[in-house]
Amino acid sequence: MNRPLFYERLQERRDDLTIHTAKREKVKRTRKGFTLIELLIVVVVVGVLAALIIPNVVTATQKAKQKETMKQIVNIATACSMYVTNTGYAPDAGNQSGPLEAGSNFLSEISPIFIKVCPINDQWGNPYHVYTGTAVASAYGIPAANLGNDEFLIVSLGRDGEVGGNVSFTYQPNNPIPGLYKVSSIEDFKNDLVSLNGAWIHAPSVSVKD
Repeated sequence: MNRPLFYERLQERRDDLTIHTAKREKVKRTRKGFTLIELLIVVVVVGVLAALIIPNVVTATQKAKQKETMKQIVNIATACSMYVTNTGYAPDAGNQSGPLEAGSNFLSEISPIFIKVCPINDQWGNPYHVYTGTAVASAYGIPAANLGNDEFLIVSLGRDGEVGGNVSFTYQPNNPIPGLYKVSSIEDFKNDLVSLNGAWIHAPSVSVKD
């Protein structure tokens, strides 16, 4: 065998091995991952995005729950109106006064004839409060004078499930405007939603359809 040719091929193999080794080292360096500065930058960016996005997501979620709750109240009020038209008095008039309960006379009188399934809880998981007949006078300072058996009041206590909310409310029959409020912060979703005889007396000033 020609020795110079042998050494030449041996050198070529060494060169190839050197190149291959260099490529592997480069790949290893590439795969080492982020530097500390790069990780800090990523953390800061994620934090900024979270600060901007999360409040909007929370607000959108609460707004969707509020709208759906208002739609359910409208459906219950419509069923009550149909019941009054049919009988002359509200479901379980004078007796239904407070949170809805499964198996109550109120539910059995309107469902499934006037409403297929009457919801018991609002979208926050809190029970609807319903007052019928003269029992309506036991809520929000509504005067007992001139109340008949055909009255009905349907209430969601809002996000916090407690009477009241971010704004106080007392019924003013001759001036319903103070009962309307603007939703400008997450706290406003704590406000009650109140419908008297199918009309909103305490609710967002913007229509539920908006």
